[in-house]
Amino acid sequence: MIGISKLYCGAVEASDPLRYGRQSSKLPSHLLQFSEDKKPVVVWNMTKRCNLKCVHCYAFAEGEDYRGRELSTEEGKKLIEDLAEFGSPVILFSGGEPLLRKDLPDLIDHAVKKGMRAVISTNGTLITEEKAKIFQRLSLSYIGVSLDGIGEINDRFRGVRNAFERAIEGIRHAKRAGIKVGLRFTINKRNYMEIPKIFDLIEEEGIERVCFYHLVYAGRGSKLINEDLSPGETRKVVDYILDRTKTFFDRGRPIEVLTVDNHADGPYIYLRLLKEDRKRAEEVYKLLLMNEGNASGVGIACVDEEGNVHADQFWRHYSFGNVRERPFSEIWMDTTDELMAKLKRKKEFVRGRCSKCRWLSVCGGNFRVRAEAATGDIWGEDPQCYLTDEEIG
Repeated sequence: MIGISKLYCGAVEASDPLRYGRQSSKLPSHLLQFSEDKKPVVVWNMTKRCNLKCVHCYAFAEGEDYRGRELSTEEGKKLIEDLAEFGSPVILFSGGEPLLRKDLPDLIDHAVKKGMRAVISTNGTLITEEKAKIFQRLSLSYIGVSLDGIGEINDRFRGVRNAFERAIEGIRHAKRAGIKVGLRFTINKRNYMEIPKIFDLIEEEGIERVCFYHLVYAGRGSKLINEDLSPGETRKVVDYILDRTKTFFDRGRPIEVLTVDNHADGPYIYLRLLKEDRKRAEEVYKLLLMNEGNASGVGIACVDEEGNVHADQFWRHYSFGNVRERPFSEIWMDTTDELMAKLKRKKEFVRGRCSKCRWLSVCGGNFRVRAEAATGDIWGEDPQCYLTDEEIG
């Protein structure tokens, strides 16, 4: 996760995380990525059920009823208690569509009372006025709503007509209830031309945050591998996101903009700043070193609907164990699993351009799932590193 607002627009200084000792338990949410202990943010894909049919869903979510296999409410509470004791600062309730679980408010309440920050990742279509008020009373920290374009473009991705209008209605309900809302947009050839309209939407609706996800070849998204952007297209998109974010800041509207799942964005921002503001570039480099790049198996974790533990939400084809059999905290720290052990020291094992790259310490070898999907080699090059050979040294 690369904070465009934090890095390029100067919303965070290198001294900010140092002031809190860089410990996850003490850092405010906007500085968690710079923690030293890297306690994992946990994505709990609490259901595989969904009311939409998104073409790029990493979880293969669908309408079939999986309730017999999902972690029960009590199992979920036990998971939350272990995560809180372990020191995980955030639990992200995801799916499928998490609002299809009737016990979602009860689980949010349990997480908040245990001292965790609770957030939701949703398609937004089921956020009613009543549910928004419930979430607000429970001190839900944030709702991330997935949109991949405006109107019909979004609906094509979602596989259901009027999904866009219903999501916008859900966003408005959440905002009126006083909950922080952001957008989640997955970039690919079908929709990257919609990014300017997404920025327009943010302005029109008063939305506070947007995350632009680079495409990961996982789940149904693996079928879109030939619809990913070229390196040149990616550079143009990242440049546009940087420019548009700065425009917001220059006009006194400091929205939070992030890019996700391509850690080449970090060095790219640094290299651009070297030409524009060398002093700020030095600050950004310090922050990138604290961030450490890809956090799969270290600072990000996934628990699926059946309780299987994964290195991140896209790596669902490999499980380290199940929370019904062992606590998450025990599974996460068990380096007798060879993959887990290597992920915690991934910089030692990457091959090809990644192994020779001068940005390895700030990128972490980028996305292993994408490398595996494209090359068959977990430790091979990430095909979506768009930096040139000259830029990586």
